[in-house]
Amino acid sequence: MGSIYSEFIKLKRSMSWAVVVLLPVMSVFAGSMGTIAAEGQFEDGWHTLWIRSIGFYGMALLPVGIAILASLVWRVEHKNSNWNALMSRPVSSLQVVIGKVAAVAVLSAAMQVVLLVTAIALGKLVFGLPGMLPAEYFVSSAVIMVACVPVAALQSGLSMLMRSFGAPIAVAFVGAGASTMALLIGIKAVSVVPYAVATQATQLGTLLVGGRATSFDAAAISPGSVFFLVATALALTAVIVAGTTAILDRRDIRT
Repeated sequence: MGSIYSEFIKLKRSMSWAVVVLLPVMSVFAGSMGTIAAEGQFEDGWHTLWIRSIGFYGMALLPVGIAILASLVWRVEHKNSNWNALMSRPVSSLQVVIGKVAAVAVLSAAMQVVLLVTAIALGKLVFGLPGMLPAEYFVSSAVIMVACVPVAALQSGLSMLMRSFGAPIAVAFVGAGASTMALLIGIKAVSVVPYAVATQATQLGTLLVGGRATSFDAAAISPGSVFFLVATALALTAVIVAGTTAILDRRDIRT
């Protein structure tokens, strides 16, 4: 718990919060304004607003945003002699890894909260949509937060291994693009890749009233689809954390 607490203390003055706010806000504004400019209205009300807001965000901006957050969280450890200070603390490698993953995962979850709040604010205050954002999108938001954890774990591991700030972000950009392309052409095996898990979660239930999906074959929100995404995310997180811990242990022995 000490490692997790210390990571959250470091986040107080971190530039990470700018990423947490700017990326989802930009996504909602770009998606909604683009829809108004092209179509003049939200044909399916809240459904259209949500789908346009989260479409490109889930396929590219979210994984890349998590990668930026992970690079920022690890950046301080690669400066000066901070790495030696980190490894000399009386905590295990597992605790170090979990602390970093927890910090990135919480920041990722905060991005989803910002996106949700921004979509509701725009829908009610700017576009005057009746009622409220459908309940299923609150459910999908919770699933997205869980589905982001393996991406947070993977990017945290990459940022631990790479001193370069941009290299892990480039990996996320390529990985997210390849995963999205594989989903679009129907390669089922990609469903267990961390980037694909997060992307599938963002598209969960994103069907227009007419029943037409806006991207790949998005799953409806059901106990089965939620269980698959959550179980896959937790399993992937456990595997990635174990692997990252083993690598960190070896690096610690060498140094």
